[in-house]
Amino acid sequence: MADLWTSDSAARWRDERARYDEVIAAQGVARLAELDALYRDELPALIAARKAPHVTHAEMVRVTEWKMARGIWRPRNLALVRGNDPALVERTSTAALARIPHPSEPVALMSKLAGVGPATASAVIAAAAPDVYPFFDELVAAQVGLGQVTFTPREYARYAEALRDRAAKLGDGWTPSDVERALWAHVGGKKGSKRT
Repeated sequence: MADLWTSDSAARWRDERARYDEVIAAQGVARLAELDALYRDELPALIAARKAPHVTHAEMVRVTEWKMARGIWRPRNLALVRGNDPALVERTSTAALARIPHPSEPVALMSKLAGVGPATASAVIAAAAPDVYPFFDELVAAQVGLGQVTFTPREYARYAEALRDRAAKLGDGWTPSDVERALWAHVGGKKGSKRT
């Protein structure tokens, strides 16, 4: 499989992005397609419609389920996310989303919630501002060529900048989130993980 990250072919990037739904379906993971549709199609509008953009506790749980269904299922982290006080989730996400477009503060603030690391935090931030932030996916990070990536807000900022740069080079309405999905689809998703 030729490396997509170093390719300058806009057609190739478009083809990989177009495969995303097919790759989601091919994972064979219960509820992944449903959770992905909610994450990509419904959540951004829900967040944007609020006077002070934020996610609810139920939305935070679903984002966490989406992230784990697409990658590695971590029951303990999901239990911790479910255990967060709903008012705290709303306050924390309101504060985090108010820090957009800072490169790392929104992720750092969201990561203060129990069970929420930079990857899960980035999923919320990317849903709110996909034109600025991508989801911090381990499989995608491995393709970007940043060396050993640690999941910290600072490393997220580096990762997001690389994907923003690629989106700018691709032009034609590409967002960092589009770049992330194309790269994830390119390698066929993360098969063989422990998932429900």
